[in-house]
Amino acid sequence: MDLTPIKVCYLFRQPGRFFSIERIFGQLIPVVRRRMAVAEWVAPSSAFTPAQLWKNIRSAKKCRSGAANESSADVYHITGDIHYIVLALPSRRTLLTIHDCVFLYSATGVKRRVLKWLLLDLPVRRSRLITTISEATREDIIRHTNCPPEKVIVVPNPVADTVYHSPLSFHDAEPVLLFVGVTPNKNLFRVAEALDGISCRLDVIGKLSAEQQSALAGRKIRYTQRSGLTDQEMADGYAAADIILFPSTFEGFGLPIVEGQKAGRPVITSDLAPMKDTAGGGACLVDPYDPASIRAGVLRVIRDPAYRDGIVREGLRNITRFSAERIAASYIECYQKIANN
Repeated sequence: MDLTPIKVCYLFRQPGRFFSIERIFGQLIPVVRRRMAVAEWVAPSSAFTPAQLWKNIRSAKKCRSGAANESSADVYHITGDIHYIVLALPSRRTLLTIHDCVFLYSATGVKRRVLKWLLLDLPVRRSRLITTISEATREDIIRHTNCPPEKVIVVPNPVADTVYHSPLSFHDAEPVLLFVGVTPNKNLFRVAEALDGISCRLDVIGKLSAEQQSALAGRKIRYTQRSGLTDQEMADGYAAADIILFPSTFEGFGLPIVEGQKAGRPVITSDLAPMKDTAGGGACLVDPYDPASIRAGVLRVIRDPAYRDGIVREGLRNITRFSAERIAASYIECYQKIANN
């Protein structure tokens, strides 16, 4: 009887200033190793030029042939971002994780068509299975590629193991609102309008632009800004906050929601998919396009202790859905399906 374990090769982008994908799979791989052999490959280049894309594809071909590892793999798992690497891999043994389809909404014209073909149409067609982190993104993938619905499986992200629960006496006189991210979808300008006149301090994670600083200063909002945080510093940021404010207009999943819940903090997020689905009833939901709605949510969380405590309790119940063991088990099921076929 052949007891050789299934071998999975994880393919990662070149690390840059964003590390969310690496952190996610850094939690999952140790769990997978208990049952399967694991290899890892990292793209040599982060540049998005034809020459550098081809460089990455050539390097990934070595992974397929076994030159970069002891032997070729039974399953190749592209962990995200470098979707085009499918060109170097056997399609029947390839699983692709798509974290979001934001490029479909942030680009226009020829650029959008090229990105759609290179990062969505071609990769989806050439992969055996697709996993994605929310039902909203799954619907995006199916709608834009017309691929069979059964080919796309929702496997959410695990909550960070570095985030810890820390009881805190709520500072209702001047609460600290943790605000993670400064890209346009994070919605800082509407948040600035919503917080006008509310006694609080906004703890912004990310490097603010001059325009964003001006918007906060114009509303006389007290704020701090930090960037380049380690995992531990980020965990400490959740623990030091009174509220997690995350009224994003677009996300693939919304990791700060579950991280805030794990820390035991009340979360305010958008009444939109996938954020409201990720929150699972453990958050105050607001209309991210309406500053008045965001303001009302913030004031309710500050002024209503019973409501605040209730969403914290629901949040702690919700995060059980996102343990590394549970998420890894879902991926292992996908690997077995590919390897056995």
